[in-house]
Amino acid sequence: MALDPEAAKVVILDFCEAKSKSKTKFYFNDFTKLFPEEKARAVKKILTMLIQEEKLVFWSSGSTTMYGVAGAGKQAASEGED
Repeated sequence: MALDPEAAKVVILDFCEAKSKSKTKFYFNDFTKLFPEEKARAVKKILTMLIQEEKLVFWSSGSTTMYGVAGAGKQAASEGED
């Protein structure tokens, strides 16, 4: 089954919004669980589109790369993202 990019973007952003009260950064595997029938590569392409559209941002702890909603979370204010 081919992943519809626009529908997938909505699912991902809705997921992030629903979790925003308790969590602002997400692992790649958090997103692959939203689309269990899809290959990881297809999900990665959607996340890359959202990064390019500046709706999501990468966040790195040095050892782990995570995804976050642009301008959200404690880290955003200290990095000048607000």
